[in-house]
Amino acid sequence: MNGLRPWIARRLILGAVQTAAVVLLVFALTEALPGDAAVAFAGDQPDPERIAAVREAMGLDRPAHERLADWVTGLLHGDFGTSLTSGRPVSGYLADGFGPTLILATLTVLLLVPVGVGLGVLAARHEGRFTDRLISSATLGVYAVPEFALGVLLVSVFALRLGWLPPTAVGYGTGLLEHPSALVLPVLVLLARPVCSLARLVRAGMIEALAAPYTAHAERYGISGARIRYTHALPNALAPATQQLARTIDWLLCGVIVVEALYVIPGLGTVLMNAVADRDIPVVQGLAVVFGLATVVLNLGADLVTHQLAPRSEVAA
Repeated sequence: MNGLRPWIARRLILGAVQTAAVVLLVFALTEALPGDAAVAFAGDQPDPERIAAVREAMGLDRPAHERLADWVTGLLHGDFGTSLTSGRPVSGYLADGFGPTLILATLTVLLLVPVGVGLGVLAARHEGRFTDRLISSATLGVYAVPEFALGVLLVSVFALRLGWLPPTAVGYGTGLLEHPSALVLPVLVLLARPVCSLARLVRAGMIEALAAPYTAHAERYGISGARIRYTHALPNALAPATQQLARTIDWLLCGVIVVEALYVIPGLGTVLMNAVADRDIPVVQGLAVVFGLATVVLNLGADLVTHQLAPRSEVAA
């Protein structure tokens, strides 16, 4: 416990530094975006005077450091700013898109852990045999298929040819839980690659743990194989897998943009795409900060779990 508290303090300080870096990086990158919200707002054939007036009304004519200071001050008070194109608070856009995105991410993670870990353990138990080769080949093949291509393939087969599932979520709005059939294909696309990477990582960790000296020592004491696998080997295999799971959830925040665009789901990914198209910088900044903070928090949690599972191993910063 005495060693855990300083470690947690160091990780919290590192998380605060990472959060500050995320805020600065998001502002710098959105400043570098091509185009201008004032030009987009002024119309197809804008008058230069009108563009100047719109820029002044939007505050885009102010120096960058002043706008950064105002934005950071607002973030510290929970204010993400106001949309340049609609005048709505950015928090309203976040609230509108949060529900569908949370549903997709939660279902994916709930299925990812048992399926990925289960396949990895099953492959490790049958190392070198048919089951292991089948799982390894299937996970490698599925992982090689890009999300967009897999999504189109699933729509072509299960929606258009067989007619078992709806091709998109058009008409369902945010009530996706009331129409679970509309979630099957998006969740499958989001689940495919993470399951493959997690299963392969758990397999490798289990094989390494089962070959460790303490496993042979436990067998000499007459401890059952199941207890060795699930009480001793699996926690050591899950330590690096926890880090992979955190990176997978990070990936979900990006992959959900592709999936929501493909299946027309009104989540945060769709909100982000629309904001980029409209050059609505405050909305883009707000979403980017939310994604960045989620990444920092998830990695902090993963490091803590890894530290508890394998306290003698080095935890990546």
